[in-house]
Amino acid sequence: MNARLDVFANPIAGKFLRHINSAGKILTDSTLPAATQELVKIRASQINGCGLCLDMHTKDAVEAGETATRLHLIAAWREAKVFTDAERAALELTEQGTRLADAAGGVTDEAWANAAAHYDEDQLAALVGLIALINVYNRVNAITRQPAGDYQPGMFG
Repeated sequence: MNARLDVFANPIAGKFLRHINSAGKILTDSTLPAATQELVKIRASQINGCGLCLDMHTKDAVEAGETATRLHLIAAWREAKVFTDAERAALELTEQGTRLADAAGGVTDEAWANAAAHYDEDQLAALVGLIALINVYNRVNAITRQPAGDYQPGMFG
């Protein structure tokens, strides 16, 4: 598969990606747990069918010590015993925040309250930003058909 647009070589796409990467650094450096951040990125990428992001974030999660069992069960997190209540709340918020068009009313008050019970205000802000940001990456990659499979942990910085 060949990409429709080389987003790494195109000056407009490159400038755009540098700016959103800067936003991503703020979120990465937040107090939202790193494992939760990877779970969120992977779940949104599963929903959006973004191969490049799935390739990247599953490999980064493994590099950071995530288990194969947890990675394999992200799509079925509701039935899996391997996630904490806080992680479940983040995954629910991720799903609802990613599937806005599928649900009348968007994110439910219950999903927000559940997340707020596990994360402080700064972590919630990071979680909201992360959900929005991974959805941007997913859409850029899906629209331009960025190929997956060649990612090596750390190759983008």
